[in-house]
Amino acid sequence: MTGSDDPAEFRLAYVPGATPAKWVRIWRERLPSIPLTLVAVEPAEAAELVESGGAEAGLLRMPVDKTRFNAIPLYAETTVAVVPKDHLITAADEVTLADLADEIVLHPLDDTLGWTELPGKPALERPATTADAVELVAAGIGVLVAPQSLARLHHRKDLTYRPLTDAPESQMGLVWPQGDTSDLVEQFIGIVRGRTVNSSRGQSPAEVEAARGRKKQTKDGKGRTSAKGTSAKAAPRGGKNKARTSGSPTGARRGKPKRRS
Repeated sequence: MTGSDDPAEFRLAYVPGATPAKWVRIWRERLPSIPLTLVAVEPAEAAELVESGGAEAGLLRMPVDKTRFNAIPLYAETTVAVVPKDHLITAADEVTLADLADEIVLHPLDDTLGWTELPGKPALERPATTADAVELVAAGIGVLVAPQSLARLHHRKDLTYRPLTDAPESQMGLVWPQGDTSDLVEQFIGIVRGRTVNSSRGQSPAEVEAARGRKKQTKDGKGRTSAKGTSAKAAPRGGKNKARTSGSPTGARRGKPKRRS
């Protein structure tokens, strides 16, 4: 780990549809003195942002280049068909790809479903983004197959969606650059994996916060020690023992006995 090089905050990138709220809440409970900053990023720019250091880690859709990134799969998203509210498939609670055979199925450039064979009929052009595809669905151009989180994100009153039972799923993962894993990334890994505060793996939250405090003091010129390596306010060695051996309840100094007159 390279905790000594960690920044004063933890920046977490996330793509549209990712839901980091629960993990952010746990982070702020465990590490209240280390801010977690969320960085919203478009899917096409997410990997570059994490690799360049614009964020320490990211919640991105898989797959990613394993020669450049470490990744932990987190959860799979339900895949749905986004259609107008009056579309025929809305009569069923869930549908299959065969139900889209006669439909124009839009395939945006930011799609991450990993198709081996696209369903339905292809459109003349591919929309640049999922948001653009949703607009085309609303215009009656075709239907869209996408992760349910994106269907919810781009919700419109005139559109709805149905789960697709046999479509590929989108996998969300925690991604960070190859190389040494920092203490802050290790802390976030522990949170998403459900480790307790007292987990023996890596530094505890208290140790991480203490290290941040020492680093901040060093930068501010505080916490300096004397030449002998002891604090300027440290009590002299043995000071308590001298008080106890004075022979007096009040700790008075022992001197020569007075001569009798």
